[in-house]
Amino acid sequence: MTNLIAQTAFGGTRPKTETLGSMTLTERPDIALASVAARHGQSLTEVAGLPLPAPGALTQGAGLTAFWAGQDQWLIEGEARAEEDFAAWVKTQASAASVTEQTDGWVAFDIAGPEMDRLLERLVNLPDSAKATGQATRTGLHHMSVFLLRLADDHCRIWGMRSYAGSLWHALHEVASRLS
Repeated sequence: MTNLIAQTAFGGTRPKTETLGSMTLTERPDIALASVAARHGQSLTEVAGLPLPAPGALTQGAGLTAFWAGQDQWLIEGEARAEEDFAAWVKTQASAASVTEQTDGWVAFDIAGPEMDRLLERLVNLPDSAKATGQATRTGLHHMSVFLLRLADDHCRIWGMRSYAGSLWHALHEVASRLS
């Protein structure tokens, strides 16, 4: 019998992390992700007591983060919940919604450091207002479609498709290393 061993997007058993000068890049395989969409004719304003944000924004609380993904659609993160059936739990919190597990289709990278603004201006072509703390947007980054979440002045999270985890890491690493 073969034992199954969880792997990160890079095939390891531990998340990839690297410090480049004052910036730290960290793979976050511990975060669960579920999509939530209001059903036709239904209104959805919160999930598990967390208000659902307007376009371009995010909300955080109790280990959850929600960000807008489209009309009547959001993505919900669950900190340290990737090894459970997070979507099933979200469904119990949002009965008027269609919920889909997304965790294994995406990869999340946290970037932390005091030069966040300098890094982001080199990574994405967005106005400063879209890169401000509390904002979340879908954008292009080196020919890849990603979600950019600005969690704090010195912390952002990038969500990209798991199939291009290596390319996304390379792009982030190259830009961060030039700032160090």
